[in-house]
Amino acid sequence: MKKAIFAAVMASSLVACTSVETAVVSGNEVSAQGGEPIAVIQGTALGLTAIFHVVDLVQSDLDTVVNKLLVAEAKAMGGNKVQLLAAGTTPRHGIFALSGGIIGFPISGAVGVAVK
Repeated sequence: MKKAIFAAVMASSLVACTSVETAVVSGNEVSAQGGEPIAVIQGTALGLTAIFHVVDLVQSDLDTVVNKLLVAEAKAMGGNKVQLLAAGTTPRHGIFALSGGIIGFPISGAVGVAVK
């Protein structure tokens, strides 16, 4: 039993991941509301759930991609805030819970412009 739990933990650490991609832009070529654009940021998080998305083994939701990935990267690049352009996540409730099965891989993503 201990080997099965260890294998599940190791598999979840290998499968789940986050990724942040950035592209530095100039204010002359890209416009943003509320300030001078610094960069376009895209964040993606791949999670791991069990039993029809009821148990989160590795978290992947909008809070993770917007606050922990986009906003953190914008502040690291010298921005004050993020103008959110798009965000989406795998639905987990209702009929969509069936897509989780025994093991599910929800994905969340967001795109925004870091502004000064």
